[in-house]
Amino acid sequence: MPAPTAGEGIHAAYARAVWRQRLLSLWAPVTVLGAVLLAYIALVEWRTETYHWAQGVMRGVGLVMVAWFAVLAVVPWVLPGFRRQKRARHAAHELVGEVQGLLGRYGGKLEARARDRVAEQLTAVQRAYVAPDAAALEDEAGKLGELTEKHLKTWRKNSGLDYALGFGKALAVALLIRAVLIEPFKIPSGSMIPTLEIGDQIFVNKFIYGVRIPWMNKVPFVLVREPQRGDVIVFNNPTDESKDFIKRVIGVPGDRIKIVGATLFINGAPQARRLVEPRYVYYDDQERGRGWEKAEELLYEENLDGHLHPTLQAPQTCQDRVEDDVIGHCTFMQGKEFVVPERAVFVMGDHRDHSSDGRYGLGRSAYPDLVFVPYGHIKGKAMVIWLSLAHDGLLSGLFDGTGLRVDRLFLPVR
Repeated sequence: MPAPTAGEGIHAAYARAVWRQRLLSLWAPVTVLGAVLLAYIALVEWRTETYHWAQGVMRGVGLVMVAWFAVLAVVPWVLPGFRRQKRARHAAHELVGEVQGLLGRYGGKLEARARDRVAEQLTAVQRAYVAPDAAALEDEAGKLGELTEKHLKTWRKNSGLDYALGFGKALAVALLIRAVLIEPFKIPSGSMIPTLEIGDQIFVNKFIYGVRIPWMNKVPFVLVREPQRGDVIVFNNPTDESKDFIKRVIGVPGDRIKIVGATLFINGAPQARRLVEPRYVYYDDQERGRGWEKAEELLYEENLDGHLHPTLQAPQTCQDRVEDDVIGHCTFMQGKEFVVPERAVFVMGDHRDHSSDGRYGLGRSAYPDLVFVPYGHIKGKAMVIWLSLAHDGLLSGLFDGTGLRVDRLFLPVR
């Protein structure tokens, strides 16, 4: 096997230097964090119990990535020479990539002497890229730019158009990911406390139930599975399509549902629950702009057909309040069995006495009957909390009680 030439050695050194430079980009920690987060989401979706140890690992990775990002953001302002070299290398790398592509496609159309001169200068730029001298790199890149303009101008792309096309492609990919794969969602109300708190921001799995056609509210086919009891779903409210809601699936097609007091009956079987905390303290912001309000309720762990999850209940049950019920919700619901229709689900909030869910017309108090969520209105399944700006936490003293809840970061939605 022949020994590598000097040119091949420069090319290899250049490739290694490019990778080192990529690690100094602000995108590097963001990319690493995104890749690890995707792996974490897949793990806890596949085996939820693994979050007990995986969440700590994910938080550690997140902390390292934040520190990495902060250092990369500060260093250029502390070391001007570093900033200049970073910019010079970025510009040189973009130019090298462009010239290599042009030579590969159109080099055969150039005179041999011109082609060799451009190739030699290309190697000179790569050699300067590896060295720590930013001024020398800028000089060599300038010479390569002049040669490229002289000999390859005919085939160079319009830089403005090229930038616009690149931006358009990136935007299209981002919109595709949001429409088909993963979408962020911010929790706007306390209807899912304690599972989800106001200010939690989650990722929603858009493809698990099938790709939804938004304007038609149709799901042509199921990709992974249909919604199941216990799933926490984000859906477009069928009674007010300008709003998205998040609730827990209680009943699936064909289920016979009945509520007696605070106990759920599904297909004739009561869903067991146990009292976890008789005076569970939580904070809600029911009156927007008036700040956080402290409250206490009963915390239960409900077993929804084998799916364990927390619920909050007022000490006085709906059954106890029938005589005092003004709007008739309790009277309407108590002891009446109903059947979930085909291709729809029945949903309730985990904060049972403070949730405008399927029992109450999904927020429309004048709605005359139960409301079910058709499959076509379901946007996806809640997966994991990626950020929580809720009550208490870091810097809450500066923002009227709202702070970064580190304890809720990367918590799976169960």
